[in-house]
Amino acid sequence: MRITTRLGSALTLVAWLAAGAAIAAEESLRIVPFVRDHHVLVSFELDDAYTPLVHETISSGLKTTFSYDLELRTVVPGWIDRTIARTEVMATDQYDNLTRRHMLTRIVDGVEETLVTQDEAAVKAWLLKWTRVRVSDTSKLDPTRDYYVRITTHARPLGGSMLGLTKSISASAKFTFIP
Repeated sequence: MRITTRLGSALTLVAWLAAGAAIAAEESLRIVPFVRDHHVLVSFELDDAYTPLVHETISSGLKTTFSYDLELRTVVPGWIDRTIARTEVMATDQYDNLTRRHMLTRIVDGVEETLVTQDEAAVKAWLLKWTRVRVSDTSKLDPTRDYYVRITTHARPLGGSMLGLTKSISASAKFTFIP
């Protein structure tokens, strides 16, 4: 009887720790949705993702990519939440060991932007901080509903496995559309 109680307590503790780790991972992605000029825009930052492992991977010359899937959604009671719009943005760093320069690339809505730099702070901001990413037009929104933006991130090759799986972090932020 005591073994069963202790085992149950241990399993409960493990479940609480796992839930706490999931919540902590979700807090590291800060999202600020807002409406301006008839568009839903999102600014977001992936805090604490530029770890020593990320730095080592980039410094080795291995191409490193952070991709972000942005979804504008609305709650549908008693059913699956409806996706209004979806956008994918991507930031890549290819470090050249010989010239000691970072070749940075960002892709938003199929438009590619590049930057070459030696500044580590610029690399970190380029990969992890985004401002005013357009998700949708406000013509698709109903003022009587509440909405949220959900962002899922993937880092490659970081946190990968032999099967090609990557670590992902998801978070969301609610907002109310007022025309």
